[in-house]
Amino acid sequence: MDTTVDFSPYRQDGKLHGFVCVVTGASQPVGQAIIEELAAHGAASIYACDRAATADMYKDLVDGVNKSHPNTKIIPYPFNVAKEDETLVLIDEVLNAFGRLDVWVASSGLLGPPSIHQTTPDDLQKCFEAHSLAPFFALKHAPAAMAKMLTERQSYPNAAPKTQKYGSIIVISSVASTYGGCWGPCFTMAAHAALGVVRAGVAVLKGSNVRINCISPGQIDVGLDLHGMDMRGMTSQFPPASLQEKEAQEKTIGLERAGRPQEVARVAGFLASGFSSYVTGANLVVDGGAS
Repeated sequence: MDTTVDFSPYRQDGKLHGFVCVVTGASQPVGQAIIEELAAHGAASIYACDRAATADMYKDLVDGVNKSHPNTKIIPYPFNVAKEDETLVLIDEVLNAFGRLDVWVASSGLLGPPSIHQTTPDDLQKCFEAHSLAPFFALKHAPAAMAKMLTERQSYPNAAPKTQKYGSIIVISSVASTYGGCWGPCFTMAAHAALGVVRAGVAVLKGSNVRINCISPGQIDVGLDLHGMDMRGMTSQFPPASLQEKEAQEKTIGLERAGRPQEVARVAGFLASGFSSYVTGANLVVDGGAS
């Protein structure tokens, strides 16, 4: 990849200048932090996708981004990540509106029940849909759109021509992608499958100049209180309820605290840009050294 011209990550107008992005799971703290991070680096437009997305639902996010980064257009978009046909419709709408697609962040996830005894087949289905089916459809359909180049500047202020094939698919999973015990079996299985999509994607994407990578966060403070939850079936490794105590964080996490959604988002910003041009198939663990 030539990063010395319009794709240079050292552009003064932002390392993602002109990029058109899709972020699923946009109603969650990590998804919203990723949207703000991509906007901060000059993305032209970001589709904020969620099953029930509306302009009213994302008003604070849209207003905040518009105030700080007026050249980035945030587009709330209702989207069911488990529907292949909706993935295709979304891609068509992106190309019709902006003529290019550069980044796809699959950040929709589902925690699922904490114990195997509470887990139903429906729970399994929903977890696998959120964690692995969503990135699978992105892997299957987004690369062809990412290969499309754009020779003319569009009417939107931050839109830019696209002179070479380029794409980055980013899957937000969990440290449960590589070991068990941090939550219930359903979550662990689905997180492993998400990483499987990434690893399988390396061969699928050969010759496309599209990269695929996984971010596996550890304990991230998203405002979820796990005290009182049924912890049966879990191991003692990184029990999430007890890790919420400051004393436990200092003892078990290398950086002695939980992470913030913005710290996951910064890694996504790196993977979206040319700074990570030789990184694909990777699983970047963002857990403060806990593992």
